Amino acid sequence: MIVWLNGPFGAGKTTTSAELAGRLGARVFDPEYVGYLLRVPFPEPIDDFQHLRLWRPLVVETAARIHEHTGGPLVIPQTILVAAYAREIFDGLAARGLPVAHFVLHAGPAELRRRIETDQRTPDARQWRLDHLDAYAEALPWLRRDATIVDTEGREPAEIAEEIAGKALPPKHFTPPAP
Repeated sequence: MIVWLNGPFGAGKTTTSAELAGRLGARVFDPEYVGYLLRVPFPEPIDDFQHLRLWRPLVVETAARIHEHTGGPLVIPQTILVAAYAREIFDGLAARGLPVAHFVLHAGPAELRRRIETDQRTPDARQWRLDHLDAYAEALPWLRRDATIVDTEGREPAEIAEEIAGKALPPKHFTPPAP
């Protein structure tokens, strides 16, 4: 099983993924590293490595191999705002027998802006993240159709992870003990 945490920059995907992985006994796989890897053979400037056609099948292959090696499940924190890219990845994973539970961590524009502007971990990425808030707003219609939206405003990552874990895991069926 794959639990994909989507959403805008500043929504809390990285922090929530660590909390969620602990609850699910899962590994976290960040597809950003596949993008970093592609910067070596493709050093020309590109706005977003997700636009490289090679990135998407490599994410599928890498996630499938990690799942195969570890026995799964995987938590994947990655913003994907292009519906066709998400479909390509999710269909590729499903074709390998890996269903995707797709969640969007959501916060309103003012809260996202506040989080991005006060995030001290990656100050170099601040402007890039702010510049992509409009793309998230434009993607919201398809995200609302294709994913489970989880509001993160005023909530701690542990609470958010608990909610997602409850929705991602299939319900346990009670089997009465034999007499």
